[in-house]
Amino acid sequence: MSYTLHPLKKQRLQRSELAVPGSSPSMIDKAADSDVDYIFFDLEDAVAPPDKVQARANIIQALNDIDWKAKGKTISIRINGLDTHYMYRDVVEIVEQAGQHLDTILVPKVGVPADLYTVETMVSQIETAMGFTHQIGLEALIETALGMANVEAIASAPGRLEALHFGVADYAASNRARTVVIGGLNPDYPGDQWHFALSRMTVACRAYGLRAIDGPFGDFSDPDGYTLSAKRAATLGIEGKWAIHPSQIALANDVFSPPEAEVTRARRIIEELRKAEAQGKGAASLDGKMIDAASERMANNVISVADAIAAKG
Repeated sequence: MSYTLHPLKKQRLQRSELAVPGSSPSMIDKAADSDVDYIFFDLEDAVAPPDKVQARANIIQALNDIDWKAKGKTISIRINGLDTHYMYRDVVEIVEQAGQHLDTILVPKVGVPADLYTVETMVSQIETAMGFTHQIGLEALIETALGMANVEAIASAPGRLEALHFGVADYAASNRARTVVIGGLNPDYPGDQWHFALSRMTVACRAYGLRAIDGPFGDFSDPDGYTLSAKRAATLGIEGKWAIHPSQIALANDVFSPPEAEVTRARRIIEELRKAEAQGKGAASLDGKMIDAASERMANNVISVADAIAAKG
């Protein structure tokens, strides 16, 4: 193991993340009673320009009126891009008026580390001025060619960054990729055309202690397609996926929850290695297969997710 290590910055249960337009109070109310782990209230793509000011007000009211923690929800907002004139008011108004109820801010179309620095500077000043006792985290959407070209530099940026998300729709547009549906596969490509991007982002996350989250699958009438997309992402090390429709929440929770048999085996691995350790051995066998320190690290990954799910209740 390298002497340079970047431990996980912040553990959060993020199997499913529901995208909720800030312009729709009824959808906000429904999200509160859903089984989703994580919610981001959207101010960006899902909100038309004439509705952005009202969307801010809706979000502020919802953050202050609903006890999201009691409902087991982690709450984020997706602000508008740094290249718009909406972004600074998104940060100032929502953080000043309801920041005490906010867990993270999702920054769209991050292209360089300085994009995060800009938002972090604003948030830090507001927190100090308002006397907040908790620190709001940042999450970055990697959804442009520039962002993917700089993903390692973005992931290694110091500060509040906790997670990277893969924004497949804008990423496809940025690369002029041919796709048939948001997050779907083009049959002309021999495999998963998003595999490289997801893998590169995930490696950057794991190298620098960040959570790795997959973005949307646009065809909410295709649960099988969503599930297969989520399973491919999970295989690469992704720990959660967006839901753009409530019907996708249960699918994400299922895919990104370790099966009971997997959790049981993980705990057995730890037990057998402790027994071997007591005998002065560095390795052991379980069900006819060798297990060692690497097995323990993999087992601990499974157990940490299972414990987080159990804690949520």
